[in-house]
Amino acid sequence: MSAKFNNLEDLKSKIVYSTNPDFDDWDDEEEEIETPAPEKQLLYVSLDKKQRKGKKVTLVTGFEGNEQDLKDLGKTLKSKCGVGGSVKNMEIIIQGDFRNKVKDILMAMKYKCKLKG
Repeated sequence: MSAKFNNLEDLKSKIVYSTNPDFDDWDDEEEEIETPAPEKQLLYVSLDKKQRKGKKVTLVTGFEGNEQDLKDLGKTLKSKCGVGGSVKNMEIIIQGDFRNKVKDILMAMKYKCKLKG
């Protein structure tokens, strides 16, 4: 590695083309995070209204796994509660106070759940 590159990332950003047939183009594909089984996860269900103009939302936190599985779980919860919401920062946000209903749904899906707060 050349002295003017501090690390491998600097070198990667400078290479445009290589004539070396053994050149690895450093496809840094993110390794797919495997989602543990529902029985092995502990999710926390809480009520939040901070910085939401007084509106209550149900938060589901503690999910471990890939983002697509989290989005699928969020979609399921939103449809079973019949309300809107979103998935951001590895949290599921359900509009309204649905703590007990969300906990029951998650437990039926074999997730370990705790009410928080």
